[in-house]
Amino acid sequence: MKRSDVIAVLDGTDPKFGRGVAFALNGLILLSAVAIAVETVPGLPGWAYRWLWRFEVLVLTVFVAEYLLRLACSPRPLRYAFSLWGMIDLLACLPALGLVNPEWQAARTLRLIRVIRLFKLFRTSSAARRLLRAFMAVRQELAVFIVLAALMIYVSAVGIYLFEHEAQPEVFSSIPVSFWWAVVSFTTVGYGDMYPITTGGRLFTTFVLFIGLGIVAVPTAIITAALTEEEIEETLEELENTLTQDENAPEDAPDNPQDSAQTTRKGETT
Repeated sequence: MKRSDVIAVLDGTDPKFGRGVAFALNGLILLSAVAIAVETVPGLPGWAYRWLWRFEVLVLTVFVAEYLLRLACSPRPLRYAFSLWGMIDLLACLPALGLVNPEWQAARTLRLIRVIRLFKLFRTSSAARRLLRAFMAVRQELAVFIVLAALMIYVSAVGIYLFEHEAQPEVFSSIPVSFWWAVVSFTTVGYGDMYPITTGGRLFTTFVLFIGLGIVAVPTAIITAALTEEEIEETLEELENTLTQDENAPEDAPDNPQDSAQTTRKGETT
């Protein structure tokens, strides 16, 4: 088996083994998520903790082996190691340090990092890849709105401090403290722990809420449009591949084997 075939099997794209391997890995990830939740239940019997520990060893062994296989079979190991999925695979393997050497038991405190394994479910998902490509296509537009949102949060914190500091010096004691109100109001959550009581502060809050709705809605529309374009491009690619396969198919092949046999017999008789 070639290195590229191993990568295809692990990615779930191999026509023979890919689907089964992807199903097994995804099932193991889901079972690992269940185990993480179960082991936090107080009062479990000793045998339950022992089996959970054994299952943890099994999961870590599988994903460490997968990570090493990807490194060995990848055409560019360093590029994979520093890629998004490479970093996720590495972080999912870090708790294994506590099993290798007792002196590294401190790494066991990072065991909740195993939750990162759940992100590996998206590795074989075409929808996740399409979403990632959509984000990459509109990353510049999203960066603009992120900067705009940060500026608006800062302006909101300064504004509410100016309106409410004299009326509520304990609540809005400084601009850094007012950042919490700005974030909560800008995202239209509103926990109610900090709220304006002056007329100017309430009018300013109304303005901030409407701006926050617009800032949140515009990136959503941009991402939706990018996803639609990705779906259209994938559909066009599938149609092009289908047409290409039809054009490459032999046109002079007989449609019916019986017709071919009859033609052959006629030729022999002649």
